[in-house]
Amino acid sequence: MRVVSLVPSLTEAVAVSVPGALAGATDWCTRPADLDVIRVGGTKNPKAERILALAPDLVIANEEENRAPDLDALRAAGVEVLVTEVRDVPQAFRELARVLDACGAGSRPRWLDEAEAAWSRPPVLDPRTTAVVPIWRRPWMVLGRDTFAGDVLARLGVDHLYAGHADRYPRIPLEDLRAAAPDVVVLPDEPYRFTADDGPEAFAGLSCALVSGRHLTWYGPSLVEAPRVLGEALRAALR
Repeated sequence: MRVVSLVPSLTEAVAVSVPGALAGATDWCTRPADLDVIRVGGTKNPKAERILALAPDLVIANEEENRAPDLDALRAAGVEVLVTEVRDVPQAFRELARVLDACGAGSRPRWLDEAEAAWSRPPVLDPRTTAVVPIWRRPWMVLGRDTFAGDVLARLGVDHLYAGHADRYPRIPLEDLRAAAPDVVVLPDEPYRFTADDGPEAFAGLSCALVSGRHLTWYGPSLVEAPRVLGEALRAALR
């Protein structure tokens, strides 16, 4: 089985669960740290010629991270493409099992069982907390409706204030984000890399939690420790 992954979190999941299956991955596939495969461009602009040159048996993708025209072009060239959809934590577990099976995993990996166990009893903030969750600045964009990261936070006791917005990633003026007066502003380090010096200064007077984007937005082995890692960051910001 030769697999090309166009999704960083799926790359990590396949690499640790089906050693040797990955022939290629995107430039953004940073885990595992020692991943040594051919790079095929970005998630939004993969190089079809590089992918085809690898003669993959399967390309794995995601309906949100990858563009339909790129996947259609691969199919037209005769490549099998498996497209995942992940909008909440239970769906992540179902899709991970489907991907690993398609990639030739002989058995269910232990980390997947451990992740499901961790999410069956996550540490929940008490009382529940309101948040805004920027994912970009210039322009400011936040989590809106129907997102995996939003469901992750909800299961940890964090209700983000734009969960009912018509858009999944709405653009909201900064003054409106401030005026929403959340209990905490959650600032992940991806897709925009918010840091202590880039992000919190825009929300003076509000508590800010700098969190790992991998633990907030990736669905793979990081799900094992995500409840603990995110919970610790949120609690530290709310003290």
